[in-house]
Amino acid sequence: MRRRARRTALTALLLTAGATACLTGCQSGQDDTSSGDTTRSAASAASTESATSDEPASASPSAAASTPREPFTGLTGAQISERALKATTEARSLRMTGTVPDEESGGTIKIDIALDRRGDCAGTMGMNGQGEAELIKTGDTLYLKYDERFLRAQSKGEPQADTEALVSLLAGRWTKMSAGGADAKEMAGFCDLDKLLEDAGDGNDDTPTTVTRGKATTVDGTPAFTLHETDGSERNTVYVATEGKPYLLRFESGSKQEPGALSFTGYDEPVPAEPPSGDVLDLDGLDGTST
Repeated sequence: MRRRARRTALTALLLTAGATACLTGCQSGQDDTSSGDTTRSAASAASTESATSDEPASASPSAAASTPREPFTGLTGAQISERALKATTEARSLRMTGTVPDEESGGTIKIDIALDRRGDCAGTMGMNGQGEAELIKTGDTLYLKYDERFLRAQSKGEPQADTEALVSLLAGRWTKMSAGGADAKEMAGFCDLDKLLEDAGDGNDDTPTTVTRGKATTVDGTPAFTLHETDGSERNTVYVATEGKPYLLRFESGSKQEPGALSFTGYDEPVPAEPPSGDVLDLDGLDGTST
């Protein structure tokens, strides 16, 4: 059971890293309205913006009522994306919330996790609406807490007696294990923002993405600018902050095979990765409970 639960959490973090890497193709992609013309005028840019008015029906951002001046005047979509990539990959910490697909189960994982460059993280994960698991990593220790619905869903197909014993032992109870141990090392490694952002910045020149300018909008009240990334038949949408650093604010997948959306907040804010208080079950100290 512990192996299965950890694999689910790890899959979520891996897919999150993949979604964050949506900006990697933008470094080599060209804005299809400029064809690499770096002298495109602000008037032309404004024309492109007004021509792209289709906001995804599922998007949480709402159109801004008014825009004093056009954000990113004179920049192509690819140039804006490059700035967003640089700002985002230089962040010391961030928080990711949203849904990502789980290839293993064919379901959907809901995540809300904050992580930083020290390797600390804290948040929650849920699978197909079937319960929730809480995760904290601080220093060399990984803490996990599962609710009863999560444990029962993940134990489907197991003998009833084993499931009841597992629920009795773990439901609603914090557990801990060494983050460097064989049982937790892989997942704990993906709490490291350095690794996640390194993956996001690697790029993939073999599959360049075409990036086009969208329009000014807001994401949860934060002024933003929309970019549309086209790769073959897929069209993803990216929202970039227009005030302060041009951080990535939201990514919406246009893929039917890998749908999902993630919002990014809490840039450079402390991660609330404090050890849980009260009774904590030390899994490393148990014998015969690792399966």
